[in-house]
Order: sequence, then C-alpha cells, then structure tokens
Amino acid sequence: MKFYNFKGERVFTPGPVEIPDRIREALSKQIIHHRTKEFTEAFLKTRELFKKLISNPSENFVFFASSGTGAMEASVQNFFKAGDKVVAVVGGKFGERWAELGRCWGLDVIELSIEWGKSVDPEAVEDVIKKHPDVKGILLQMSESSTGAYHDVKAIGEITKNKDILLVVDAITALGVYNIKPYEWGIDVIVGGSQKAFMLPPGLSILWFSEKAERKLNNRAYYFSVKKEVEKQKEGQTAYTPAITLILALKEALEIMLEVGIEELERKYSKMAEGVRRALEELGCKVFPENPVISLTAALPPVGIEADKLRKVLLSMGIRLAGGQGKVKGKIFRISHMGMDYLDMVQAISSIELALKELGKKIQFGKGVGTYLNVIYS
Repeated sequence: MKFYNFKGERVFTPGPVEIPDRIREALSKQIIHHRTKEFTEAFLKTRELFKKLISNPSENFVFFASSGTGAMEASVQNFFKAGDKVVAVVGGKFGERWAELGRCWGLDVIELSIEWGKSVDPEAVEDVIKKHPDVKGILLQMSESSTGAYHDVKAIGEITKNKDILLVVDAITALGVYNIKPYEWGIDVIVGGSQKAFMLPPGLSILWFSEKAERKLNNRAYYFSVKKEVEKQKEGQTAYTPAITLILALKEALEIMLEVGIEELERKYSKMAEGVRRALEELGCKVFPENPVISLTAALPPVGIEADKLRKVLLSMGIRLAGGQGKVKGKIFRISHMGMDYLDMVQAISSIELALKELGKKIQFGKGVGTYLNVIYS
C-alpha cells in the first residue's frame, strides 16, 4: 500500500519530543537581552516554578546552555576530584556515558555492569560499597532511555543517604515524568534536559544538588562551574550568555506542567505506558525491559519482523519511532510517552498495526487500539 503523508512527520521519539503550541509560541517571540530587568524577572520566575515541580525550596540548582550530557559532565567535574573512586551502573548507552565521563576527568571508575534491559539490584550496589569502602559516588540513570529500564534510585538512596557517598542521578527522561522528591529519596545530584518531558528543543540542561553535594563543590570546571553559576543564578543572571529563548520557553513549559500537577502527570504517564505495552503485546511484540520506565516503551517486534524495517514503514506514514542503541541497535524500537496525550498513542498504535500488516503479519485491525483504550479508560 502506498502511504501519502501531506502533514509532515510526527515525532514519537524519546527526545526530542513534540513541542506544544503554547511553547512554540513562546519560542517564536523576539529575543530579549539577558542583562536586563526583563530577563532577570522571567529567570527568577522560572526558578520558582522549577522548585515547585520538585517540591523543594532549595536554591541549589543551575541551568546550563548545553544538552543533558553537559550537566552530566558538570556533575563529574564539580563534585569529584581526580582519583576519587565512583561506581557507574552500566546497563545501557547512558550508563556507559557515566563511566566514560568519569574516566575522562580522572576518576577511578568501578563499572557495575548489568545485562542491557535489566534493572540494577540495590543489593548489588550495596555489595560494591562494602567491597570498596572508599567509594565517593554512585552514578546511574533513573530512566535508562536506551533500553527503557528503570533503576530504583529511591532504594539506592536509602543505602547512600547516611554515608559519605554522593548519589548522582541522570533523570533526563525522568524529571517531569515522575514525582521525584530528592531530599526524601536521598538523591544528591539530579541531571535533566530540555528536550524530554519539558517539551522544549535541545540545548538547556538542569543540575540540582543537595546540601551534602554542596560541601563537595570544587573549582575544576570553568564554563560548567556550578559554584560560579549558582551564585549568579540565585540573583536572576548567569555567568555566561544563557540559552535565553529556551529559558523563557521553560517558564511556559513549567506553567503547563504545574497546571496539570506532577502527581497527575505521573499517573497519566503510568496509565499511558501500561496501555501501550498491553497493546503491543496483543500485536505480538514483547516489552524489552523487565522493569520498564513510564517515560517510554521499548519493545521487540513480532518474531520474523525486523525492528528497523518496521520503523522504516512507519516513517513512510509520517510516524517516527526511535531504534535501539549500542548492544540493542536494530533489535528494539522505542516509543516516547513524554509530551504526549492519550489520543496521540492511538495514532501510534494504529500506525503500528498498519505497518505490521504491510510487513506480512496477520493483523486484526483495532485489536491493539482497543486494548490500549480499555486500559486508559479503566
């Protein structure tokens, strides 16, 4: 069947995600100068909104003009010194990135490797700490988006919170999805990125840190200096030229998210994730991770169908899904829930039904969609 796409591409990838009209309108406005009262007021308002998102009054957070990886690097630079021993949980592409960043900045990295698609056992983390009592940090993802696996940072925080160990969490595909409570959970550093649940273009990262982490701050970084930036940003300015338009659009994004409420957002994403996974299973797919996140779904296609061929057919319809990375490249496909509404997933699932039919699988049209709708309506 020939698919005609006159409306352009719809993006169902786990970053960048589609941008709502209200945020696109904010992005389209004329630029303002950052060394002005106008920017300062907007920036301070944005900071207040972010504090509400994580239900935390602390001023210990900064925005960088970078992708999320920039804030990951800043975490390594600012809170550890060369020779410090850290544990990097490696169960996906971004766990590998923690290990690479640590070595780049002279840390003594112990890799706690797990099978891709698996979640780290908190007891395994505790065992490594017992074997290496001089460990200074645990680096891991809350949402390993390359595989769709969830790591229980709350349970790991219970292990580290009363120790001289910093729990550093890449929450790039978790912040704005889960109701994260850093103080209660024992998280010391949180990293976020603009192009995920914040529904913005790439180019803005977020780094939040605890009082315990504050005591570890050093001066190893220049552009990514947390110490330098946090003092400026508390006053509504930045040490260097900020991503002005993205910050102004983040203000709009946070207002949208807080209008819904983070508890309700988490509930929506949970329901959406359950519906999508049940629908895909009805269509012969298999959810890939054993303990999946709610920000996206990663799945294996039905037996006999290649993931990348499925994605190619979908793209011909104007539907872009993400593929696998690293060890699961070409094996899985990934559908983002971030920034999506319930009905967006109806389009994604119905398109997958059509694509599977096109690839020769016997499909009862509506079976996946019906399953999904029954879940979200329950």
